[in-house]
Amino acid sequence: MPILAAFMVPHPPMIVPAVGRGSEKQVTETAAAYEQVAEEVAALHPDTIVILSPHSIMYADYFHISPGETAEGDFGRFGASEVCFTEEYDTDLVRRICALADAEDFPAGTLGERDPELDHGTMVPLWFLRSKYHEGKIVRIGLSGLPLTDHYHFGELLNRAVDETGKRVVIIASGDLSHKLQTYGPYGFAKEGPEYDERIMKDCGAADFGALLEYEEAFCERAAECGHRSFVIMGGAFDGLAVKAHALSHQDITGVGYGICTFYPGAPDESRHFRARYEEHLLSECMRKMEGSDDYVALARASVEAWVRGGDRLPVPKGLPSEMYSDRAGAFVSIHKCGRLRGCIGTIAATESCIAEEIIQNGISACSRDPRFDPITQEELKYLEITVDILGDAEDISSPAELDVKRYGVIVSHGIKRGLLLPNLDGVDSIEQQIDIARQKGGIREDEPYKLQRFEVVRHY
Repeated sequence: MPILAAFMVPHPPMIVPAVGRGSEKQVTETAAAYEQVAEEVAALHPDTIVILSPHSIMYADYFHISPGETAEGDFGRFGASEVCFTEEYDTDLVRRICALADAEDFPAGTLGERDPELDHGTMVPLWFLRSKYHEGKIVRIGLSGLPLTDHYHFGELLNRAVDETGKRVVIIASGDLSHKLQTYGPYGFAKEGPEYDERIMKDCGAADFGALLEYEEAFCERAAECGHRSFVIMGGAFDGLAVKAHALSHQDITGVGYGICTFYPGAPDESRHFRARYEEHLLSECMRKMEGSDDYVALARASVEAWVRGGDRLPVPKGLPSEMYSDRAGAFVSIHKCGRLRGCIGTIAATESCIAEEIIQNGISACSRDPRFDPITQEELKYLEITVDILGDAEDISSPAELDVKRYGVIVSHGIKRGLLLPNLDGVDSIEQQIDIARQKGGIREDEPYKLQRFEVVRHY
C-alpha cells in the first residue's frame, strides 16, 4: 500500500498557546493551516504517523531512527511542562526500514540513541494532530549530514517498507524554512532567506521534488533553513508517482519562515524518478569536467583512483608540465561529491621532492585520511569533483585589513598551533569569518593572541 499522504509543517513552540502565552496570535494563519492538516490526517485514519524531525538525533553519516516501544516528551524547556506526550512506536515498520537499509548497506538504523525524549520538531506537529486524532503509532526519524541524494534515497526505502508491511501511513515532514527573513528576527537578515522561502514554497507547492535536490549547500546555510532535508526525504517517498500538492500557508512574521503544504499520491509516473535523473545529470557533469581538467587535477584524480581501487601509490607519470617535476610547493587536494565536501587535505609548505609528488601524496590523504569523513569508496569515484590548489609563499601581515577572502588564504598561528583556510571558498564571505574558521581549525581559543599570515594560490580545475 502506498503512503496515504504527506504534510510539510513547521515546528515553532510558540504556536502552542501554553508556550506562546499570547504570542501565538502572530501566526494564526499558520495555526489555521495546521488545524486543516490535523483534520486531513484524522480523515485518513492512518495506522502510523512517520515524523521526520531536524531536532531528533542527527549524525553526519547516519540516519537515526528512534528505537524502543514508547517515548515521552514535554515542553518543559519552553516553560510548559504540563503539555506532554506519551507515544507508542511502530516497531514493525521500524524493523522493516532497518532491514531494507541493511540489505543495501545504507547508513540508517536505530543505533546511537542519545536522548530518548521526544523533541519539539516532533511534539509541535503532535500537539495539532492529537487534538483531532488519538489513534495510530509513530515512527521518529532524524536527518543526517549526508548528501541530499541520500535523503531522497532514504525516502524511497521508507516507501518500500510501508508498501511491504501494508501499513496505512502518513508522513509529517517537520521543518521551519529560513531563519533569516527579518532584521528584527532572532537570527537577523540575509538576502538568501526570502529567496529560499520563495523558492521552496514554489517547488513544494508544485510537488517538484527533483528541484529540491538542486539546492546548493552554501545557499541553504546562508538562508539558515531548518527543514530542507525533511522535505527531500518526503519527496523520495513519492518517487515515481504523480503527486497532487497544495500550499496552504506561508508566514514570516517572526523572522522565521513557516510553510505548510499537503501532498497526495496519484498514479505511477515514470518521469518522476528524480534521484535517478539527477544522478545521471551529476555523472554527465563530472565526465564533462573530468575531460576538461588540467594536468594538476588529472594527476590528483589518478592518485585518488589508484589508492581507492587498489591501495597503490601512483608513480609520477611522464608527460607532465616541466614545473611539476622541478618546482616544490605546498598543495591542497579538495574532493567534492554532489556539491558537498568529501575530503580536503594539503600541506602549507612543500614536503615532497616536487609538486607532482606533493599532489599524489595529498590526493591519497584527501580520499582516505581526512578525519571528518569515511574513506572514499570505489562506487563514489565517478561522482567526484576534484580541485588542486598550489600555494604561494606565506607572508606575515600586521592587520586583517591586509586580507581579501577572494584573493588570499590565511594562516592563523599561536605557538605551535596553526590553522589554515584557503581563499575563495563557498560560504566564506568576510575576513572575520575566514580568520575565525582558520583559528578554530588550529585549535586556537578566542582569547589567545595569534599571528596572521596570508598567501595566494593557483587553483586548478
